[in-house]
Amino acid sequence: MAGGHHHKTYTGPIPVHAPPRLYRYSSIVLGASMWFWIFYRLKNDGPVLFGYRHPWEGHHGSSHDEHKKEDGSHH
Repeated sequence: MAGGHHHKTYTGPIPVHAPPRLYRYSSIVLGASMWFWIFYRLKNDGPVLFGYRHPWEGHHGSSHDEHKKEDGSHH
């Protein structure tokens, strides 16, 4: 037969060691920064993502407003 059956006896729980403090604290910092970034992007892009606003509406750039002509047309 190809595989053969090796029966291992279970003698108890697997010993799991605690992770070093650097790993624990860096995972907390990286996880928190990930969620802050997600909520920041959701605050800025949420209405577009959920369909409440079009991406081209509500542009707040000032450089585009400076180039408007007197009659209100662009360029």
